[in-house]
Amino acid sequence: MNEMSPAGTATKLLPYQTRRTFAIISHPDAGKTTLTEKLLAASGAIQQAGAVRGRANQRSTRSDWMEIEQQRGISITSSVMTFEHLGLTFNLLDTPGHSDFSEDTYRTLTAVDAAIMVIDVAKGIEAQTLKLFEVCRLRDIPIITFANKVDREGKDPVEILDEIASTLALDVSPVVWPLGGGVDFKGIVDLTAGVVKRPNGEVWKTFANVDDLSRDDEFAMDPVVMASLENLELARAGFPEFDHEVYLAGHLTPVIFGSALKSVSVPELLTALGTWAPEPRPQPAEPKPIEPNDPKVSGFVFKVQANMDANHRDRIAFVRLSSGTFKRGMRLKNVRSGKDMAVSNPMFFFGHDRELAEEAVAGDIVGIPNHGTLSVGDTLTEGATIKVTGIPNFAPEIIRRVRLADPMKAKQLAKALSDLAEEGVAQIFRRMIGADYIVGVVGQLQLEVLQARILKEYNVPIAFESLNFEMARWVGAEDKKELDRFISAVKMEMAEDKYGDPVYLAQSEWWLQRTQRDWPKIVFYTTKERH
Repeated sequence: MNEMSPAGTATKLLPYQTRRTFAIISHPDAGKTTLTEKLLAASGAIQQAGAVRGRANQRSTRSDWMEIEQQRGISITSSVMTFEHLGLTFNLLDTPGHSDFSEDTYRTLTAVDAAIMVIDVAKGIEAQTLKLFEVCRLRDIPIITFANKVDREGKDPVEILDEIASTLALDVSPVVWPLGGGVDFKGIVDLTAGVVKRPNGEVWKTFANVDDLSRDDEFAMDPVVMASLENLELARAGFPEFDHEVYLAGHLTPVIFGSALKSVSVPELLTALGTWAPEPRPQPAEPKPIEPNDPKVSGFVFKVQANMDANHRDRIAFVRLSSGTFKRGMRLKNVRSGKDMAVSNPMFFFGHDRELAEEAVAGDIVGIPNHGTLSVGDTLTEGATIKVTGIPNFAPEIIRRVRLADPMKAKQLAKALSDLAEEGVAQIFRRMIGADYIVGVVGQLQLEVLQARILKEYNVPIAFESLNFEMARWVGAEDKKELDRFISAVKMEMAEDKYGDPVYLAQSEWWLQRTQRDWPKIVFYTTKERH
């Protein structure tokens, strides 16, 4: 662990060791976007945190810049925000909370070293939180839990800890405890710093031993505070103390109770992140993992976003640097295409704002403007030919045919679909017979976003039609002749993805299973590694 001095500055660290690259994961409406704002405000990065659903005269939330996001008050793209605090550089990847965009979130989680999991104390662990947690577990990403909305009526804190421990099969350790809750919320106990604070952040008491608090005369007079301290005693007896090594291994989560909206426990969360979250970790790759201290520059594209600036119709590839010190103007090889590219205008991001990146190190997120040369999953390298792994495409759950209102705009539609497929907004398939465009998505909201963006950014009105297909699977076989025979036999149900790989379209689960029985040498894939 890199200890931090009382002043909060890291000592004797290499540049990459000062990076904390993290994501915030949650169920929709748990308060993730509000927490993002308040973390930025607590770090001094912004002066005013804008409410997600505020009055008409309040400005919209900084991290939700796309028009449809601002209308609905949700995050549907993964924003990147870089800010400095405590002598560290934080790279915050704000992920979509809505389950319809879980594929984008999954890919974003490949680019982080730590996560904050936001839980609503009234609702506990919700479906999307569980799904995203499983992704973090696959990658052993250490998690700090923020139990949000303690200023509203919710579950008992011990019950929340029990639920996290049992649902996620994860050790929990309370580090910031609430005194009361809802209308009776009186403040927090920071067990790490030995401080009790009022809801406004003012220091109320300090302590060397938490057991002394129950003997404090002022607290003894307050039944709400005393009940909370008794609860804390139960929690400390029933759950393990915080262990940094166990946390880094992904087996224990420290739990901080607070309120993002009221900024309660947000500074404590930021300090915990700076002190406990890991520096950049080795990146899974072939032929071997990439170590962050490797002097040669390497990185990978985990996201592509088109038209962040509608005036310039730009296209930005978000690259997570895995090793080396990147400098503006450097030439890097795209391993997929084998071509070198000069990176002359790399960007750092703060939501929608950007600035030129002169230098960046492992753990940093750099935006590279390009015209279709970079795709999600691409590895950029200065040295040996290596391929970052673990960035998949998922089989879609909803399949629709694209209907073009104006046949004269076929070319624009092809470009729009290609650009947005690169971003991961949807997957695009073309039928082998008929050459219709088919879009595949995880959820209905993705279709609405796709339709709105194609109209706004490319001026192409489209509609979607149902097909008699419910699912798509990539297909492969050890014997190429057998695969060709299969494609020939079921050509009406075959399509190709944007890379030309064959995709089987099934009318139903039953139909898929029957086809699998009829063709035992064909393998049907639900995920495919990005090229």
